[in-house]
Parts: sequence; C-alpha cells; structure tokens
Amino acid sequence: MSAAAAVIPRHKRRKVGMAALALGALGVVFGDIGTSPLYSLQTVFSADGFAVKTTEADVFGVISLVFWTITIVVTIEFVIFIMRADNDGEGGIMALIALVQTAVIKRPWAKPALIAAGLFGVALFFGDGMITPAISVMSAVSGLTVISPSAGDLVVPITVAVLTGLFVIQRFGTNLVGRLFGPVMVIWFVVIGLAGLLQLLNDTAMLEALLPTHAVKFFISHLAVSFIALGSIVLTITGTEALYADMGHFGRPAISRAWFLLVFPTLTLNYMGQGSLILDRPSAISNPFFLLFPHWAQIPMVVLATIATVIASQAVISGAFSVAKQATHLGFMPRMTIRQTSNTEIGQVYAPAINWGLFVAVVGLVVAFGSSAALASAYGIAVTGTLTIDTILFLVVVRQLWKKPLWVVWLGGIIFLTVNALFLAANMTKILHGGWFPVAVGVILLTIMLTWNRGRVHVTGVRAEREGSLRDFLHKIETLDPAVRTVPGTAVYLSASRETAPMAMRDAVRFNNTIHEQVVILSIETTKSPFVPDAERLNIDELGYEGDNIVHLTARLGFKDTPDVPHLLQLALEQGLDEGIDVEHATYLLSHVDVVPGGPFAMARWRKRIYCTLSRNATSPTDYFCLPSDRTLTIGSQLAL
Repeated sequence: MSAAAAVIPRHKRRKVGMAALALGALGVVFGDIGTSPLYSLQTVFSADGFAVKTTEADVFGVISLVFWTITIVVTIEFVIFIMRADNDGEGGIMALIALVQTAVIKRPWAKPALIAAGLFGVALFFGDGMITPAISVMSAVSGLTVISPSAGDLVVPITVAVLTGLFVIQRFGTNLVGRLFGPVMVIWFVVIGLAGLLQLLNDTAMLEALLPTHAVKFFISHLAVSFIALGSIVLTITGTEALYADMGHFGRPAISRAWFLLVFPTLTLNYMGQGSLILDRPSAISNPFFLLFPHWAQIPMVVLATIATVIASQAVISGAFSVAKQATHLGFMPRMTIRQTSNTEIGQVYAPAINWGLFVAVVGLVVAFGSSAALASAYGIAVTGTLTIDTILFLVVVRQLWKKPLWVVWLGGIIFLTVNALFLAANMTKILHGGWFPVAVGVILLTIMLTWNRGRVHVTGVRAEREGSLRDFLHKIETLDPAVRTVPGTAVYLSASRETAPMAMRDAVRFNNTIHEQVVILSIETTKSPFVPDAERLNIDELGYEGDNIVHLTARLGFKDTPDVPHLLQLALEQGLDEGIDVEHATYLLSHVDVVPGGPFAMARWRKRIYCTLSRNATSPTDYFCLPSDRTLTIGSQLAL
C-alpha cells in the first residue's frame, strides 16, 4: 500500500474506488444507451405509414412510453433484478447459458432448448455489434445536415472513414484511450441533460409526461399507431445488454450508481426536452436532438456526438471479442486467434477474424441502408430478441438455481415477458424493411455454433477411441523396454482427455521407438466459471509410471481465461512439478486431425461440409495455446465425419 493510501481512511478509500469504477463504467457500459437520443425520437416521429402526430396527446404519450420503457426494462428488470444473476461475478448472456447448464431440469429436452435459445441470443448480439457502430456513427455525422442541408452527400463517406479508423485501431486495444472514455461520457451526459433541462425551463408542462396515464391513454386511443411506435421506442433501450455483460469489469454496485446518479436522469431530461421542442416546433422532428442546441453549439455537438458514438461502438466491438472468446472456450465456436491487448486487464482482448468480419458487415450496412433512419428498422429485432432471451434464461435461474416460489417466477414472467413480447412483436412488422438482417445473421450464426458443437463432440469421441487408455499405453511401454529408447530433453504433449494417450505420443513410440527423458502430458478443461484462480488451476498426477519420467498435468481454465500453455507449465513448476523438467527448452508435440466429410456420422452432408470448412480454417493450436513455433511439432491424421 502506498503512503498516500495509508493515510486515507478505509471507508473513504472504498468511496474513491467505487467512484473510479463508476467513472470507468460510464466510458464502457453506457455508450450505446447513452447515444440512443441521437436517433430514437426522430425515428418514432418519422416512421412511414402509421406516423405519430405532433399533437400534445401524441407527444406526451410517446415521451411517457419512453420514460416507462426505460424504467421497467432497464431500471427494474436489469439493474435491480437480472444483474443479480452473475456467474462468479460475470454477467451477460454467456454467463446465463453457463448457469443454465448447471441447473437440474427434469424434462430432457428443456435444457438443450434453453441453451439453443441462449446461443441465438449470442448470435443476435453479434448482429447488434454490426448495427450499433453503423447507426450510431451515422446518426452523429448526420448532424452536419442540420448545419448545412447540402452536406447530406458527405454523411456516408465520413461515416465510413470514421468506422475504418475505429476498426484499424482495435489491434492496439483500448488501454491507451480507456482513461479518456469515462470523462468524455461524463461531459456527454451532462451536456445532453443540460440541453433538455434548458428546453424544459421554457415549458415545464412536459413534466406531466412522467405520469403513466399518458402512456396508457396513448396506447388505448391509438392502438395501431402506438403499436408501430413501440418498434422505434425500443431504440431508447439499446445497450441494455451491455449493462449486464460488462458487470464483471466494474461490478453491479458501480454500474447501478452510475445509472441512477447520472445516466438515467440525464437521458430522461433529454428525451423530455426533445418532446417539448417538438411541441414548440413540429418541424423539429427532422432531427430533434441537434435542433435542441443553439446554432453556435451544433458543430461542437456533432464532434462530441461522433466521439461518443465511437466510444459506444468500441464497447460493442470489444464485447463481441469477449463473447467470441467465451463461446470458443465453451466449445460453440472453432479456435480463433485471441490476443491480449493489456498486461493488467484480462478482459481486454482482440480477435482479428471477428474484427474484420464486423468491419465488412458494418461498412456494408452503412452503404446499403444509406441513413440512420433506414438502419433503425434493422436494429430493433436484435435488441428485443436478446432482451427476451435474457429474461427467459433469468427466470429459469430464479426457479431452478435460486429455488424461488413458482408464483414469483410467474409474476416476473407475466410482467417482464409481456413487455418484451410487445416490443418484439412490434419489431416483427419491420422484417421486410431491414429487420430481416439481424434475424438472418442470428440464424446463420446459430447454425454454425450448433453444427460446430455437435461435430466437435463426435470428433472428440472418435479421437478418444483411437487414442485408447493412457495407463494401458504406459504399461505397454514398460513391457517393451529396452525396445523403446530414451532421447534427451523434455516433451510436452497436449491431450484432449486425461484418460487417453495423445496420438502424437503413440506415433512417436510406434514409428521411432523413442520417448523423451521427461514427458508432460497436458489436458485443459474449461469450466463453466469465467476465471479460475491460480491456486485451483492445476492438478499434477505422477501416474505411477515405473520410469518416473512421465507426468500428467490437468489445467482448469475459466471460459474467459487465456490458454497460455508455457505459463501453465511455469505455474506447475512453482507448485511442485519436477524441477528436472526443462520448460524453457521443451519441445511441444501436437496431434492434428484432418476432418473430411463422407463418414457414417448421422448429420446432414451440408452441415458436415460446414464443420470441415471451419475445422480447416480454425486457428493453429500453436497460436491458440501460445506455443513457441520454433519448438512445436505437429503430427497429422485423417478422420471421415
């Protein structure tokens, strides 16, 4: 502890630490929902067909719906309830899937169905990761048209340029600019809240919109219009999943404090200010956010909004990297290159394949849709679909793991699922107007994840049969001695199971009749927890082999841990592994199975082709397990799926 920290009372240090976490949460967690005012109300009032009028009743009804949507879905459902469901401190839909996997559910079909639903939510999250950067940055840049209508042709090129820069810098990580995110977002929330407050001071009547009666009257008296409006109002809660998904980085208390003390009040003020402006000047529906500011402040606001949307996009892209890493470790996606971009923050990772795949999709969306209003049609389904699946999985956790009474689950389901279902149904009307995109992305990614998982389980089983029992193999080596020669050095074999003999090891003995002086067989088990402490990570088994030079090492990793094999071996030395094992100069021997279609496995041929294509293009295990390439040998074989 530093001398400065020592003189600060403990309770004050806790307050300082919580303030720092809350500031960090503002920069990472709230970027998406915090930039929703840029386009949400504009979309509500400019919707084609069932247009919402700029009458007092309609405007009051819309603002009331916005306020109570944020209150019920974000504040009550997520901040107060769902964020209590954590997996060793981690949140998000992958954490819910891991929790459901541990639940005991009587009906055999229920758990696979719930996991499949969760994976569809993961797939929709990737769709969200494609749409958020496109719509957010384009909405900010569109502020130029308020300043100069002739600048409309520049919106798409400038948006593409900003997004290109954003994706290019991803490989450097967020460590260098992360400290700036929080303060910038504090400025953003203060400015948009102040703008709304100044407008409200001219006409305080809009405060009445906080009463739920206006939302109810609007919904009942304009059933068709209000139902369509829900499809756009849902845009005010984009980024709700981020509140939950990033809980592991900042903790629930810090996120809750930032939400209640700054984000929720300033968002409410801004939406009410936009509503008041629309009543004063109905023409303001063309862009009520930027028109809320005086002319002299509009250029600075375009700059600030662009920075804020870049931060919002950064959070979603980083979240996509994290989710991809978790899905890979849980066996739902093939190995891919995952790089740590920080020496201190394990959650800061970079996945090149995900990054450039998102970039192509995002730029394609910007060019194809051409405006933020058009993109809004594609946005709602991704948001409502993910939130609905979150709610269903959470209710399962409440009943199966927390053992709450059935009436509590039914009450929560009736309230929250009814609200989510209304928003989801309203967005289904947009399927033909862009809503098909996130659905298509979700179906494709879900098919890939389920295909990979099923094929992986089968291939792992066949491989285990080929490898055979490890102890039987060691007994065979003992009976063949001295036919099997010992060569100097340390060999490290990676094995999928602690019970079977690595194929590379079998081949070395069968073809060369050799075995190294020191042999480490390493198996990695991925747990359903995000992280595993070093003290609980390793299990060393001497195997009882007569030669006393073969040891089995089982490493338990969380689904967010990095599978760094050299680091694991170094950790094993510190925890009692034989010092004669030369980790620094060890040779790593891997078994590679080339999977081809055409085998007897009961799976559609087109799915077999998908699996084989993914398998061939998976990241090399040398890179995935952080092995030194100059000391790694791969021995191959073939398997017909």
